[in-house]
Amino acid sequence: MTALSSDGRAVSFTSRDFRHALGRFASGVTIVTVHHEDHTHGMTANAFVSVSLDPPLVLVSLDNRSNMNRILPGIGRYGVSVLAEDQEPLSNHFAGKPVEGLHAGFTLRDGIPLLEGAVAHFIVAVSEIHPAGDHTLYIGQVEYLSWRDAPPLLFYAGNYQRLRGHKAVQPDEPSLFSMGGFDPKA
Repeated sequence: MTALSSDGRAVSFTSRDFRHALGRFASGVTIVTVHHEDHTHGMTANAFVSVSLDPPLVLVSLDNRSNMNRILPGIGRYGVSVLAEDQEPLSNHFAGKPVEGLHAGFTLRDGIPLLEGAVAHFIVAVSEIHPAGDHTLYIGQVEYLSWRDAPPLLFYAGNYQRLRGHKAVQPDEPSLFSMGGFDPKA
């Protein structure tokens, strides 16, 4: 693979180089969840981003080989739980590294499972699906959200990280919204 350097020269790089460079972008850690065939399914994803405030849209990127990528198109709705810094074992578990004896507590909201103890929750209705290389991008409209003020779990350079010096911030508005009553312009 090649890219242009800052002086316009072509430089080559490997997939590993690309992955290491992308790893320098710190991200939060989320668990994407659905309820399918009487079971809760979840997977760790750090490729989660806001797309639009009006309408409220988010994007999650799923590996084409993942079970979630197979079942999500037929379901059309999913949950996102943004993990708190003490939820690293949940991240590992849902990334395919089972943690013996781990209890993943879920709460159901409008039929969508959300992880207890997360710093934020979203329920999303898929509005667009875009194949993108070895992943598929799911853009969806947020139907529900909630949050609490607590330090999040972060991922940077292939390792979990934590915020330093986190101070609690109290929001001006309530911490629980149904998108039907939420005015993002207020």
